[in-house]
Amino acid sequence: MSDVDAAIDAALRPFADALSAFVFYAVPVLGTDVPLVVVWLVVAAVFATVYLRFVCVTGFAEALRLVTGRGATHGDDPSGEVSHFQALATAVSGTVGVGNIAGVAVAISAGGPGAAFWMALAGVLGMSSKFAECTLGVLYRTEHADGSVSGGPMYYLERGLGARGFPRLGRALGRFYAAGIVVGCLGIGNMFQSNQAYVQLVGVTGGDASWFAQRGWLVGLVLAAIVGAVVFGGIRSIARVTARVVPAMAAFYLAFGFAALAMNAEALPWALGAILDGAFTSEGVAGGALGAVVVGFQRAVFSNEAGLGSATIAHAAVRTARPVTEGFVALLEPFIDTVVICSTTALVVITTEYYDPTFADGLDGIAITSRAFERNFAGAPYLIAIAASLFALSTMISWAYYGQKGWGYLLGGLEGRIRPGAERVFQAVFCLFVALGCTIRLDAVLDFSDALVFVICIPNIVALYVLAPEVRRELEAYRAHRRSPGPPAR
Repeated sequence: MSDVDAAIDAALRPFADALSAFVFYAVPVLGTDVPLVVVWLVVAAVFATVYLRFVCVTGFAEALRLVTGRGATHGDDPSGEVSHFQALATAVSGTVGVGNIAGVAVAISAGGPGAAFWMALAGVLGMSSKFAECTLGVLYRTEHADGSVSGGPMYYLERGLGARGFPRLGRALGRFYAAGIVVGCLGIGNMFQSNQAYVQLVGVTGGDASWFAQRGWLVGLVLAAIVGAVVFGGIRSIARVTARVVPAMAAFYLAFGFAALAMNAEALPWALGAILDGAFTSEGVAGGALGAVVVGFQRAVFSNEAGLGSATIAHAAVRTARPVTEGFVALLEPFIDTVVICSTTALVVITTEYYDPTFADGLDGIAITSRAFERNFAGAPYLIAIAASLFALSTMISWAYYGQKGWGYLLGGLEGRIRPGAERVFQAVFCLFVALGCTIRLDAVLDFSDALVFVICIPNIVALYVLAPEVRRELEAYRAHRRSPGPPAR
């Protein structure tokens, strides 16, 4: 880190530490530190699951019907900019990132194999949170004269709370959320992603001796150019790209993972036994079974972002006449991100422990996953580097849109329409931070932005509780409509 980088980091460190201490405050329970923000998100997910009568299970088939285009509109006039599939792909690209490769390995190292069970369960519960928040995102969105739309938690905070007699509180919380997403997107959805992609590239091309080792600026400029070429075209451009990239990158990684699991087939019974044993017994690594619960739930909510509200910004752009349809589609997001992709990574790591219990010694994060795959594939580090780069790139593209919509709300209010020049300023700053992520490591900036991203779950969850009856009414009305004679609605 250069003197300039160190000076910036030192100046921001007190603010980052103070905010992180508040947002990630943990209380000791049976020898395990339990972050209250994780409790806040998980309790909301349990509430949504029970209150919406286990929509995460009962709505799964309807979600598949809608996302595959079998819910054609007849009679209704859907507004919006992108299809159900494109909205889902954009939102999934924002959650499926480097954490699905590196973060899962960290969770298993900290909480033992049992963490994988609780991670998957939290993913299932998070499906209900996504359903609720994305239904609200479409219900309270702003539709512009040119056919474009703006939506997200800031809109249902201001409009929803305002309609219930709290206009000032709703407006204040909406602005707080928008400010958090604008600043936060520069870290968790930007610098961290480009930095980790660059680190993996250097690692697989020779480490310190790599040609890229002293050319982070070049890699950063290339990534920034790719991101800029997409995000300057708006949500339709983003949706077109993510609709192609997300299925391809998910299929690539899952094919890679399933092949490794097929090679490790004899270890699967042992791995499943270790997961269940670690989930419910006192033999977990970090404080026994409770440690596995905390680590698993934490990894899940950090990965699929259920309860944060960020994905609703993408889902709000969907073409639909019935907001609840996008709620159904959105519940697939935690399932894909956490139940499928994260669980695949977890099983590859755990089955590798069957053959070599010490394979992860001295390793951390993405290096653990890379070593696990390398046991089956000699070229695994290169394949992991490709997967990490695709995941990072897609995440940056989606988070650029999230930050842009937050920026538009701050400057344009509920209309969310600002001058093209002001919009371009944000896009240019975002691309600049993409490049900076490959050249400097401002830990304070990353810590500060990460904390901001998670603190916005507080107003978002408040809105979910207050507006939950409206979500259930929409759900019941839609199901009544589906049971009645006549064509289906999209």
